[in-house]
Amino acid sequence: MKKANVVVVGGGQMGRALVGGMLASGFAAADQLTIIDPNPECRQWWAQQHPDVATGEQVRDHAAGTDVFLLAVKPYLVPDVAAGIAKTVDRPTLVVSIAAGVPLKTLCDHAGHQRVIRVMPNTPSLVGAGASAFCVAAGVTDEDCQWIRQALAGVGTVAQVAENQMDAVTGLSGSGPAYICLVIEALADGGVLAGLPRPLAMTLAAQTVLGTAKMVMETGRHPGELKDAVASPGGTTIAALKVLEEKGLRAALINAVETSARRSGELG
Repeated sequence: MKKANVVVVGGGQMGRALVGGMLASGFAAADQLTIIDPNPECRQWWAQQHPDVATGEQVRDHAAGTDVFLLAVKPYLVPDVAAGIAKTVDRPTLVVSIAAGVPLKTLCDHAGHQRVIRVMPNTPSLVGAGASAFCVAAGVTDEDCQWIRQALAGVGTVAQVAENQMDAVTGLSGSGPAYICLVIEALADGGVLAGLPRPLAMTLAAQTVLGTAKMVMETGRHPGELKDAVASPGGTTIAALKVLEEKGLRAALINAVETSARRSGELG
């Protein structure tokens, strides 16, 4: 399935990220991709940015010869889209959903088969630095798993998990970019309070988060060890860490992930 023909239903931000990753990595060619979106402005964007990628308004007009349907629509639209595909295609074509909170059972029921993959990507996929996880239904083949791994690898890291872990993935990496944006904004505000100009404070804050994440990933050292390496006895960092512990930063982040995961389960 490496040369699969893919119909992407939904041409918004995540659809753009995933297709962009497939094209940039060479995993897929433009003539293998079709974007379906009823919004003419969205189709115009695709025509301008990726003129060699076909676009359309209705799935049924582009279903013939399709190997993969990638559902990149809002969660509430997924059942109708999957059911529409089932009515159009008379074979168990691979269906991949990136809609948050929609369980495999719902996807399979509406698709009419179990060759279904559920994916939780995140917004850093837009810049090729995403963290995605996926789970599979009973009808998914090893070849299907290989395909989705390679497709997602074009926009970042990817891991296969059990479906009962998907809500936790949503709470951590799915919602996590929002937490980190809040941290970056707060760090920059602190820099401004301490006397830095706003643009410089924002640059330093963002680069500090980026560099620290890179250091964790590339060294393989525990974040606690890297933290201790910065916190000299009686120094500035350990004094600041004391404030963060008193204010409950660690507990707040843990609770945020837990709350997001629980909400994901409720929505599902």
